[in-house]
Amino acid sequence: MNVTKFIRSFRYALSGMRQATAEQNFRVDIIAAIVVLVVSFLTKLSLLEWVIIIMLIAGMLALEMMNSAVERVVDLVTSDYHPLAKAAKDIAAGAVFIYAIAAVVIACFIFLPKWL
Repeated sequence: MNVTKFIRSFRYALSGMRQATAEQNFRVDIIAAIVVLVVSFLTKLSLLEWVIIIMLIAGMLALEMMNSAVERVVDLVTSDYHPLAKAAKDIAAGAVFIYAIAAVVIACFIFLPKWL
């Protein structure tokens, strides 16, 4: 195992995370995550509920980063309009949307019984 390459891989990952913060949707997701974490703390969640919330937040951020990566690769390949390029971007965005809906539904299962 090459330790230098291993450490370098972390630098690349951190660079990617910094680049993601330039994306408006990612910044919105970060703000939403902070709000959810504060609400979670105030709601006094169980350990399992915390694990679920953290997994939902991490999944949303990771999927948003993958969507941005797909968009950048498509933009790199072609600057012209192409139906397949549009489809790739739309499908990636759709995956983020589906996950966001599922996260909201799961959050409702966790929070609503505690608030009602």
